[in-house]
Amino acid sequence: MKIALGVTGGVAAYKAAELVRRLQQEKLDVQVVMTRAAREFVAPLTFAALTGKKVITEMFGAEDSAPANVESAIEHIAVAQRIDLLLVAPATADTIAHFARGIARDFLATLYLATKAPVVVAPAMNVNMWEHPATQENVGILRARGVHIVDPDEGYLACGMTGAGRLAATETIARTVCEVLGLRTDFAGQTILITAGPTREDLDPVRFLTNRSSGKMGYALAENALRRGAQVILVSGPTELHPPEGADWVPVRTAEEMRSAVLEHSAAANVVIMAAAVADYRAAAASATKIQRGGERLVLELEPTPDILRDLSAQKGKRLLIGFAAETDHLAENARAKLARKGADVIVANDVTREGAGFDTDTNIVTLYFRDGREVSLPQLPKSEVARLILDHVLLLQRNP
Repeated sequence: MKIALGVTGGVAAYKAAELVRRLQQEKLDVQVVMTRAAREFVAPLTFAALTGKKVITEMFGAEDSAPANVESAIEHIAVAQRIDLLLVAPATADTIAHFARGIARDFLATLYLATKAPVVVAPAMNVNMWEHPATQENVGILRARGVHIVDPDEGYLACGMTGAGRLAATETIARTVCEVLGLRTDFAGQTILITAGPTREDLDPVRFLTNRSSGKMGYALAENALRRGAQVILVSGPTELHPPEGADWVPVRTAEEMRSAVLEHSAAANVVIMAAAVADYRAAAASATKIQRGGERLVLELEPTPDILRDLSAQKGKRLLIGFAAETDHLAENARAKLARKGADVIVANDVTREGAGFDTDTNIVTLYFRDGREVSLPQLPKSEVARLILDHVLLLQRNP
């Protein structure tokens, strides 16, 4: 979804950069619009670097740009028609007054008048300015028109005074934007434990058994769950991925370490999603020194690793257990057998031999197998979208056990 972020001239303008990043975490496409006064506090280049887009600063193009033309003259109409929401943060008393009175003095005020999209305004100013009857009247006018006002916080202000007027917290503003856009927070108050990535089982100090898992599916699930309001515990084997901001990241290496971490944290979880590709076998006795190359064949004795999902199902309680199955043949048969064997509520299975599915890809093709016999097959989709749909089904199971 596309939103325009209007940045106006106040000390809090620097916080808009953090807000851009937070909105991008919600997969929102942000177009920044700055007033002239805002540029006294933050350079447009900052927002251009964060968004990868030209920052709109003037009604008819920047002062040092090419002469105005038809395209620049109607740019405010084009932006107004393509955005899903207009957010102004911080919003000064002056900007609020112009909005309330319909004075189109610059690009931002003109955009406000031209758009049919919902509008969210987050004021920031001196406490006396905020409490002034004129400002309160203007805010009341905007509220009456359906503008969503994110009231400022109270605290120590840049002017040295204490009181209401400080820009609301980035998280509060982002949450309001999501609510207005209809983005869901349907896992708010829940804790979801997710495993991701491979495990590594040592053969000797320089070699180990592992698999091709990149962790992308598990990390996509963690990101989606966070965006939907869940507290996320991400137990991850070694990957090249950065943990999603806000997740409680628990790095592990071996299957035994993953088992210990999952059992330790599962008591707090409403849902456990085992997306990790846990090694099924490990060396029965890893060598303490490097195994030297010889001319003869080398025979490795392997033993099974702990069955984490099965161990967890023994103390399942009311939590939902979701397992994954990476297969190369007999997908339905193997997934159904795993579902029964592991005591899970759902098995998400994929054929890793199919193009666009499996390890280290950005897409996946999965089928969900449920305990009641249902099957839901998904087409090839980005893993972020697969994650969203999996969590949708988790929510349905919670509502209709």
